[in-house]
Amino acid sequence: QVQLVESGGGLVQAGGSLRLSCAASGHTFSTYVVGWFRQAPGKEREFVAAINWRGGNTYYADSTKGRFTVSKDNAKNTVVLQMNSLKAEDTAVYYCAATTDYYCSGYGCYYDYWGQGTQVTVSS
Repeated sequence: QVQLVESGGGLVQAGGSLRLSCAASGHTFSTYVVGWFRQAPGKEREFVAAINWRGGNTYYADSTKGRFTVSKDNAKNTVVLQMNSLKAEDTAVYYCAATTDYYCSGYGCYYDYWGQGTQVTVSS
């Protein structure tokens, strides 16, 4: 069983940047698609970005494309979400998730494992 731990959240001014990391234990990400989701208070959880570890394919929500970048660090077995040009509407708890579905294109698929989340707060 894979365990996921998110880190890197915090408070940042609008226009600033944050770097989130998702670390895995128990298994490597080698056969997984790893996704990032977020949920703001009173709102539904939404897809942010994802990466197919094996193939390197990346997927982004329209709201984050061009501002966020998802990548992998093979040596550390982590997935990184670089968040630039942050906006107040990016404020949410960000969750890392993983699915064994190789053909998952980021969303619309079942994610087997979830982390506990990390808070991202963007001030105006």
